Amino acid sequence: MLDKIKFCINESVTVKSQLLKDERMLQLISELVDVIVTIFRNGNHIYFCGNGGSAADAQHLAAEFSGRFYINREALPAEALHCNTSYLTAVANDYTYDVIYSRLIRGIGKKGDMLIGLSTSGNSVNIVQAFDTAREKGMVTVGFTGEGGGLLKERSDYLVNVPSSNTPRIQEAHMLIGHTICQLVEEKYFGKQE
Repeated sequence: MLDKIKFCINESVTVKSQLLKDERMLQLISELVDVIVTIFRNGNHIYFCGNGGSAADAQHLAAEFSGRFYINREALPAEALHCNTSYLTAVANDYTYDVIYSRLIRGIGKKGDMLIGLSTSGNSVNIVQAFDTAREKGMVTVGFTGEGGGLLKERSDYLVNVPSSNTPRIQEAHMLIGHTICQLVEEKYFGKQE
């Protein structure tokens, strides 16, 4: 049992060490911080979507912006699209689960907003369709995926593809990257406060 625990922790550390050494990824994270700050300064919104554990991560990251991270400050306009269960179940029932996010983006997304989709495979149909709709509307798309990027690779203006094909390790890295972005956006937007 202890060997298995050590193996799991070591796998996570290995993925994070790869991120730390990846200059392209570090530059991408820095660029995303600047883009997100600009989006908020322009009065636009950020929407998050995901399925299962990635939905939980999407909701968590949206809350870091709309609530607070480290600084007591005003809320930033960020929202996870799956939090309205009446909408979600109605649309999934009346249409299909595949359109739950694209339909909502068509209704509330505006040019200059951002859609961040978390999908470890990059192939979640409902997120792929949401990205297609977001791009039609002139929104910025950011895919958080595993190493290959899947179908989101070609649909993402910014692709955060974690160097792993192991779902739990990818999700752990998504949260590390997401938290890093939230911290730096908060500091840049509001000014670092001690």
